[in-house]
Amino acid sequence: MPLQDGDPLRPGGRQVNGEVSGIPRLPGMGEPSLRGTTAPGGSGTDVMAEGWEPGPALRDGDVTPGAAPQRAPQPEEALMTELSELVQKVVKSSSWWERHGMDISILACSFLLLPAGFLCLQSAQAIPFLAGVLTLGVVHHTLTVKGSHLASHNALTESKSWSKVWAIFFIELCSAFTVEQATYNHVKIHHGYTNVIGLGDSSTWKLPFLNRYVYMFIAPLAVPILTPLVALDLLRYVEWKAALRTLCCMFLGFYCHYWLLLHVSGFQSPWSALLCMLVTRSLLAHPYIHVNIFQHIGLPMFAADRKPKRIHLMSLGVLNLPRNPLLDWSFGHSLISCHVEHHLFPSLSDNMCLKIKPIVSQYLKQKKLPYNEDTYSSRLRLFLQRYEELMVHAPPITELVGIQ
Repeated sequence: MPLQDGDPLRPGGRQVNGEVSGIPRLPGMGEPSLRGTTAPGGSGTDVMAEGWEPGPALRDGDVTPGAAPQRAPQPEEALMTELSELVQKVVKSSSWWERHGMDISILACSFLLLPAGFLCLQSAQAIPFLAGVLTLGVVHHTLTVKGSHLASHNALTESKSWSKVWAIFFIELCSAFTVEQATYNHVKIHHGYTNVIGLGDSSTWKLPFLNRYVYMFIAPLAVPILTPLVALDLLRYVEWKAALRTLCCMFLGFYCHYWLLLHVSGFQSPWSALLCMLVTRSLLAHPYIHVNIFQHIGLPMFAADRKPKRIHLMSLGVLNLPRNPLLDWSFGHSLISCHVEHHLFPSLSDNMCLKIKPIVSQYLKQKKLPYNEDTYSSRLRLFLQRYEELMVHAPPITELVGIQ
């Protein structure tokens, strides 16, 4: 629920002991015209948070080589520094398996399930055939949502070279989107300026010409068709070499899926194979769209020149949903139950976000900062009831009192 102008610190929903209750793409599409620019009122701290890595935090009076002495941190900066130190300790004490191995294993298992899914589609019986559709649908969303999201944040590996390879594979080959645009719009804009009006406010997910029921329940079925169309349009804003690479990867990804349906699953008609592709690729499109709007829209929004510091921006403008086995596997913890943690420390993997969740939640509540949580069904009811306000009209700008 957005704050009204002049309201004090009071995020949507009701607060109980400092906790809010009752309240990730087309990966992060934004305005291409913003490419290479700095948002008005933006600070380097906000965008550079994407590059957060475990390491010793500077203390008062510390000096970096070749740099001016560090100024004394403001109260808000001190909070983020203190929380970062707590998280760094956990990351440093974690094994490679915890930092990367768990999520890589989930993606590897998804690949191993592909043959079973295509073979099940050979069956003329309903149950094995539906099992094949379900398997391919879950695998597709695991690779395109979880894989692409982790790859865009370089959270799959600590190697920069392999990070680039995995980004091309998951974002372009599997998801049919261009790496440059996906990374810029999601990482630099959405994460750097979360819930800042005109930048990272999730407005690209709004289709005001659709009514609430069409948008929430019918439009998601078009995601597999709209994704490559939007990606093709955004190729105008990348270099020709990147555009050519994206086109090749997109074609290869679609053709491999189509070829396997014809030659392994045994589809007799090209149209039946294309229909199966549409069904499997839209299997989890509804929660995909819902999650992207539930976790930001309806929370406090800010003007670019009056936004709070990072820790307040993320605690106010991000919401966690409850754990769900299917969505945890397909989308990842950082997009479901650990979205607050992910926005505070975006370079961490899904498993690490889950591991630091108790520390982050306890710290924010201890400091009397919002820690937004709500159920999927509650958010769905909210959006159906207040669709015009939240998804059609421009959201009101939040005026924070006593926070800066």
